[in-house]
Amino acid sequence: MASLKVGNVGEYLREQRRGARLSLRQLAEAAGVSNPYLSQIERGLRKPSAEILQQLAKALRISAETLYVQAGMLDARERDELEVPAAIMSDPSIDERQKQALIRIYESFRKENAAAEAAKAAEGTKDTEEETQNVEADSSPTLVREESEA
Repeated sequence: MASLKVGNVGEYLREQRRGARLSLRQLAEAAGVSNPYLSQIERGLRKPSAEILQQLAKALRISAETLYVQAGMLDARERDELEVPAAIMSDPSIDERQKQALIRIYESFRKENAAAEAAKAAEGTKDTEEETQNVEADSSPTLVREESEA
């Protein structure tokens, strides 16, 4: 299994190519790029465009979004937002109506969680303000009366 912790997109591509048991020449041909160009990408000498990454992803049968993240074109959160619907849409075992229903459910969960995170962050701000007020109130002088036991 290939590691996802790779220094750059070229190293990641090399790892994926080797995992797929493809030669440099085979991947270059499948992706429609030249062998020297692919070699330069793998060695970090050239930065591929999004279109080239898409072609390489298709040839490797991996997510283009993952390559975009590796290349710094997309952050991981944006990738997650794109990958789930893409995976649903590409599943041949479910029909179009089911795909649309799953995507709507997924999006509603994401919105619900985002609202909960925002509320939690706002509550954290509110709690901090209340704690500040309580500390200020506690610092005022008060008399303490001890009750004696009879």
